[in-house]
Amino acid sequence: MNTQQCLSCGASEGMVHFEGRGETLSVKGMERRVDDLSGWECQKCGEIELDEVCGQRYSDACDELVIASRKMIGNEMKKIRRKLHLTQKDTVQLLSGGGHNAFSRYERGEVLPPKALILLMRLLERYPYLLTDVKTFGEGADLRGFEHIVHKEHESLSVS
Repeated sequence: MNTQQCLSCGASEGMVHFEGRGETLSVKGMERRVDDLSGWECQKCGEIELDEVCGQRYSDACDELVIASRKMIGNEMKKIRRKLHLTQKDTVQLLSGGGHNAFSRYERGEVLPPKALILLMRLLERYPYLLTDVKTFGEGADLRGFEHIVHKEHESLSVS
């Protein structure tokens, strides 16, 4: 049996060589399969060290999956923004507080938007009438006097 010491847990002869293994990578609901992997696995702690060429293929597949997921989210952000009839500039001013270029990079999939912004955009897509409230809050209206705000479908908050 081909063995070596594990660099993680220190088990002598803990690492056993393997070949022909496949792994499925998953990011944001997207999957990618990488087959014919070889390397070393510790029988004690489970640590895996891929051989150099396999490690590079695995790393490249991970990178491609991350890029694809960022582009998918970017396309979703653009679709929602357009559905709400907002420009990138409007969206930045109302929701993100960042610069115009940052939002453009989100939509192009170059940068992953903050989770809170993704959630807010998805909520506004589902409940577009809340956009009126967002605009009101964004204008700095003093809403401290309101004890309870009830929303009914397509009804918006009015500020006196």
